[in-house]
Amino acid sequence: MMAKWALITGATSGIGWATALALAGQGYSILATGRRLEKLQELEKNLKAQFPAVSVKTAAFDVSDRFEVSEFLKTFSSDVAHVDVLVNNAGLAKGVDKMQESSLDDWETMIDTNIKGLLFMTRGVVEHMVRRNSGHIVNLGSVAGRWTYPGGGVYCATKFAVRALSEGLRMDLLGSKIRVTNIEPGMVHTEFSLVRFEDAAKADKVYEGMTPLTAQDIAETIAWCVARPAHVNIQELVIYPTDQAHVGQVARKS
Repeated sequence: MMAKWALITGATSGIGWATALALAGQGYSILATGRRLEKLQELEKNLKAQFPAVSVKTAAFDVSDRFEVSEFLKTFSSDVAHVDVLVNNAGLAKGVDKMQESSLDDWETMIDTNIKGLLFMTRGVVEHMVRRNSGHIVNLGSVAGRWTYPGGGVYCATKFAVRALSEGLRMDLLGSKIRVTNIEPGMVHTEFSLVRFEDAAKADKVYEGMTPLTAQDIAETIAWCVARPAHVNIQELVIYPTDQAHVGQVARKS
């Protein structure tokens, strides 16, 4: 049998890293991508140590850069043609300023990564899935793709877009055997808040007095969706920690 391959973006930390481990545990060979080469090398070492029978390849590039994505797709064309699972995990939030005070650079970074990056990668992989009439695309959305909050309007808009793109892709692929899943987590303790605030103390305060989800929680959910029988498509899953009832509504111990 040919190896099953999973391509994971944003695999250098957090949910992407944990998903690589979870899918490798299911026997998938891993094509891990991200911007930090040294972290990808570390992930590869970890995967090979834990799952010696699994093949691992890595590629360092920025999904928001159309040229870099194109180069990746050319360089790894034979691998991309056989990807069984694409996990569009790369994404980020920048800043919490109100729109009238926000940085245009932050807006561009979020839009380019969360929307364009997802589209570039999906377009490069899905055509091969269509040709083979098999595959599974998992998009990392957010509860922010359903409910907005002050200071997060543009980030929320990008995750609303992920939801729309997931639903639209599922419709466009109707009649094929390709599945599309949108995973929408609430608060997950990863590098997310550190990237957003660029301040470790502020990032830690986000999770103060409550128990957030972990990257492994989300990775296990993704692995479960992927492992469903071929006739079952988990369209979307909203996942909150028990201490979070809604966006901005969190139970904290004093």
